[in-house]
Amino acid sequence: MNEDVVDQQAEITRLLIYYAQVPFAGASCVRGVLPTAPSSESIRVVTGAQNAYVSSGLTAHEIRLRSGEDFLTAYEVVAVLRASHTSPYMVPSVRAGTVLGMPLIQVAPSVAETAVESPTDRAFVILRTLVHPYTEVKPDPRLLGFLCREPDLLRLYVETEGTPGVTAVDVRPSGALTALLAALPSVITEEERMTVDEIDPHASRAIDLTYW
Repeated sequence: MNEDVVDQQAEITRLLIYYAQVPFAGASCVRGVLPTAPSSESIRVVTGAQNAYVSSGLTAHEIRLRSGEDFLTAYEVVAVLRASHTSPYMVPSVRAGTVLGMPLIQVAPSVAETAVESPTDRAFVILRTLVHPYTEVKPDPRLLGFLCREPDLLRLYVETEGTPGVTAVDVRPSGALTALLAALPSVITEEERMTVDEIDPHASRAIDLTYW
């Protein structure tokens, strides 16, 4: 596994959760982040209205994590998202099919070259860095993505030490969150809970904690 790519996916996810409630462009919010295989060096960001779910108008956008030789920062990914939602696509081939029932759009790499961070973005860098300073200690489990599947069904994509690949964990936000979050690190390593979701290409295994 390319650890640099996984680190970048985790950092992007940490930033994009802010836009799950606040639009990054017009009325568009982030409704999911789907981790792809590290070898692809890309990430899929699901966008739509704040109250939209998989079955009601979401779109997945695949963004390459590199611009030239360097990785895009999490803030640059937001700028790319904003640019791709405010500038009309001119190349019909960007529609790449569907994923999990959602249209999949491949964002042209050239968008990253023209996307510009706003003064508000730059101010956010300062504020977020002070609140969440950089640390080399990685959380375990590490959140690599998420997807708002239904009004009370959230899929978490996590990686944990000792378990290769990505685990998809389905939870209900209306449940006992304190107990769930406390138990999550140990529960997701229990092999008897693990199944395979053949429909979801973003995870190696799945665990259903909706009745936790």
